[in-house]
Order: sequence, then C-alpha cells, then structure tokens
Amino acid sequence: MGFPMNLSKKIGVKIPQVLLPNRSIDLTRWAVIACDQFTSQPEYWEQVDAFVGDAPSTLRMILPEVWLNSPNVQDRIQATQQAMREYLQVGIFDAHDGFVLVEREHSSQTQTGLMVALDLETYDYNKGSQTLIRATEGTILDRLPPRMQVRRGAPLELPHILVLYDDPQFKVLETVLEAKARLPLCYDFELMFGSGHLQGRLVAEPELVSSVLSELAALIEPSAFAAKYQLKEGTPPLLFAMGDGNHSLATAKAVWEELKPSVGMDHPARYALVEIVNLHDPAIIFEAIHRVLFNVQTDFLQQLENAFAPDIQFICGLTFEQLTKAVLNQDAHTQRIGCIVGSDLVLIELTNPSHNLPVGSLQEYLDKYLASHPETRIDYVHGDDTMRELSAQSGNIGFFLPPISKDSFFKTVIVDGALPRKTFSMGHAKDKRFYMECRRING
Repeated sequence: MGFPMNLSKKIGVKIPQVLLPNRSIDLTRWAVIACDQFTSQPEYWEQVDAFVGDAPSTLRMILPEVWLNSPNVQDRIQATQQAMREYLQVGIFDAHDGFVLVEREHSSQTQTGLMVALDLETYDYNKGSQTLIRATEGTILDRLPPRMQVRRGAPLELPHILVLYDDPQFKVLETVLEAKARLPLCYDFELMFGSGHLQGRLVAEPELVSSVLSELAALIEPSAFAAKYQLKEGTPPLLFAMGDGNHSLATAKAVWEELKPSVGMDHPARYALVEIVNLHDPAIIFEAIHRVLFNVQTDFLQQLENAFAPDIQFICGLTFEQLTKAVLNQDAHTQRIGCIVGSDLVLIELTNPSHNLPVGSLQEYLDKYLASHPETRIDYVHGDDTMRELSAQSGNIGFFLPPISKDSFFKTVIVDGALPRKTFSMGHAKDKRFYMECRRING
C-alpha cells in the first residue's frame, strides 16, 4: 500500500493488518463489552457467557476484570490465550490491511472513529511525559502486573482503547466520510443486550490513508499547535490523549518494553491497535465523576476548613438546583465544589487553588485524609441521583463536581500533565467500546 512512510512515523501511526471474523460468525455473539466494565456485577458477565454459549466470541479471548482476583485467574488467562490460538488455527479470521472506519450508534447518537495502530515508542504513561501520546489520568502502576500477564505471550490483541485527538474543524476524517458510500463494508450488526449498532468500513485507498495522516500531522504543526493552545512555540506537541483504556495502553507499553531488547524494533508488539475519535464528536460527552466518603468523622468539614484556610468559604442554605448551578458555573479565580452531608447542602469555594481543576484540589486533600483515616473509604460515583442517595446516608459525605470542558481538555493535559484519577467519564457502561477487531502481536 502506498502511503507517506515518513509522515506515518512522524505522528506515530501505522496502517494495521486488522483481523475480523469471517462471514460465518454470529457477530452479535462475537462482540462483547470492554473487560473493565461491570466489575462489581458478575451477573452481567454470567449473562454474557450464557448468551454466547458455544459460539465463537471475543469473550473467550479476554479476561473480564470482575474475575481478575479470582482463585483460578491463571487458568482463565491460559484459556484466553488458548482460544486465540484455536481461532487462528481453524480460520475464523479474515485479514484486512488498512484503517477501519467505525460507527457506533448508542444512546441515540452515532460516534465515529478510526481503527489505527499507534507506535508505543511515541507514548509514555509516566508523570511529566512530553510524548505525542499521553495518559490523561495518573497511571496506577500496581494495576499493570496482572494485566501484563494477560497480554504477555498472547498471539493477539483485542482493543477496547479509545484515544482522542483535538480536531474542532473535523478535517481528519473529512475525505474518508465523503467517500464512505464506496468503502467496503467489514461488519454491520446489532450489539448484544440493546447496546446499540456497530458498523465498520475498510479505509485502504492510498489517497484516503494519506489524507488522514496529513490532517493528523497538521494538528501538531509547531506554529499552529502553539497558537491553538496559547503556548510557547517549541512546546512538545500532544497529538493523542487517552479517553478510555488508559491502563490497557500502559500495559501494552510495559510489555513492549520487556520484549524490545530481545526482539528488536521491527516487531508487531511495538504497536497497539486502538480507535481514535475526535474530541469534538457530538457523541463524546464528558461526565463528571463525583466522590462519596463513607464512615466519615463528624468534624470533617472543620478539618477541611483548617487545611485550606484562609482560601476557603462555605455557603449554606442553597437548594440542590442552586448548588449544581454554582458548581457548573466555574470562573477563573474561584473553584466551586458541592458538598452534601445528610440533608445539608454546602457550596465550597476555593480561592488560590493548588490545581487547575476543582477535582484536583479536592482529590489531593481526600488522599491525605484517607491515608490518616483508614476507617473511611471512598467511592467514585456516576450520576447525580446516585451521589445524592449515598450522601444522604448517616456517616457519609458526598462531593458534587463539574465535568471537564472539551475546550480546556487538551490544554490542561499539556500544561498540567495527567489529570487526577477519576476526573471524567465518557458515557455510560453499556456505551463503552465492544471488542470486535483483532491484530497479531506475537507469532
């Protein structure tokens, strides 16, 4: 395939060989949701198992993280890798060289992305990274070893990783979408359990591939990049920021670093298959992740005040609507956090904060508090109603936080580095990426 190799290397993107199940496979049973979903609901995965039955399925090639700490986890890992080898041997897959245009209908919206292979040499998950691809939340290194066991020695990778690029003019996929009607259809089917519709088309025409690569490169042209984010020219560019699957890409990187000394630089494990999506896609919605503390001491607010004094103020007597409105209307000088203690609603205002985002200022304090109060635990909660319900219970305190703005997302990562953990969520559990495509990484 003809495409600009130098350009491809410059932006850390490789045209992958994608393996897809042949036309005899029931795709609704083949595709299953990301392994890091429903981690507290084993009944969901038991339902998936029953639905799949004996049909070929990505379920047999992944380890749902609900089972990550099970006594037979090693047997489960071995079974996933054996299933990969068997599927390869019996000819389940057809190989396709090119990008895949992915359209996922969910929650009444259609999300459009592109399957590409990213060069792990252009990615670093460590704090302070200046690479083209960067983590958007702090990577918890303790989470990597069990996930590395799953990938280490596996002949295939199955991605649920979603990576964002910042293209407000929608130029990267413009020519591809104009040519959509003539692109070969790879798959087109309904996902299980009412999770939406998935369609994929092969993007292999050299002119379309070149257009994608050129437009991605244009996003990090030095002068334009500096002007876009009001940065000093020469600031190391950020092209791709993690959306979903931060620890999965970190796992791929860690395994590649293990392999590299013995296999050299020209090896398939150097790359990771991911879906890249425009940050400005209307289907990409950033939702806040709230905090709830359980078994909290009664003097918590006093301790909070002491920690932030004199740059903190409590405002009481607000309705929930007034509280949420104040939190959602942040300004440049004051950070606002909603606090719920039983039936009491408190607006916390912080001046001269230590972090660019309210969640960062709060999380820094909560980490210290939890370290010195082992009897207290924290949960990260999606949805206002759930947060209010939990916060109203005796001994609990909830914190209502604003979602991060799309307009500030990339600049925040560039200037401040990775965001505090659990800063944002992209959609609900059933809207997360389903496994569909595979790629060889060994053998």
